[in-house]
Amino acid sequence: MKIIITDSYAASCREAANLLLSVVKSNPHACLGLATGGTAQGVYPHLVEAYKQQLVSFKEVRTVNLDEYIGLKPDHPQSYRHYMDTYFFDHVDINPLNTYIPSGSQLVQPEITNFSRILEIWPRDVQLLGVGVNGHIGFNEPGEVLQAGVHVATLDEATIKANARFFASEAEVPKTAITMGVGNILQAGKIVLLATGSQKAAVLQKLLTSDEVTTQVPCTLLKLHRDVTVILDRELARQVGVSSRFTE
Repeated sequence: MKIIITDSYAASCREAANLLLSVVKSNPHACLGLATGGTAQGVYPHLVEAYKQQLVSFKEVRTVNLDEYIGLKPDHPQSYRHYMDTYFFDHVDINPLNTYIPSGSQLVQPEITNFSRILEIWPRDVQLLGVGVNGHIGFNEPGEVLQAGVHVATLDEATIKANARFFASEAEVPKTAITMGVGNILQAGKIVLLATGSQKAAVLQKLLTSDEVTTQVPCTLLKLHRDVTVILDRELARQVGVSSRFTE
């Protein structure tokens, strides 16, 4: 596992974007696994800027997103389809038919089947991740067991509280979401996890300073992957107690 420490959250976003861009530059037909949320938001302007400077083209790139809230239509301001269009897709030359975000407004079981099929026929070269305050990746919340494949997850109370800042009130936050399972995430060729904020320190300690793998802290399952890069800013690294290094 590689740990990259930067001077700031902004620098971390630039580092994560550069890793994604390097994948696309080496393979113009790459498939990118993408994430949403507050932490990932800072990554996309760098991808857009690289396109505007003609440093990269997304014309042949395919993308698959981690998850989507159940009950939100694609044009809802807080849907992840709206997020991706707003921060990335609408500003580059990507073919909309080459982007996949699971639908939260379709019948659930057919959408699970469709999502699972997409993940089979569009293998991801790299998967961008954030991490929740409870250690979730995607919407794989802590529990006695975790699901390997695509499923509908019930959001943890900590996740609902954390996401309430994007809605008018906590009551408006959807309580369920369709998400990649942990097994799906681990199928990506590379994984890039971006983290910031002192509230993430405890779960990052479990990931980066312990050999323990536990479903109670889902991000610890990333230790089972052969190619993971964790990017965090210097202040968070200090709180976690890590330095830039490769770990085996």
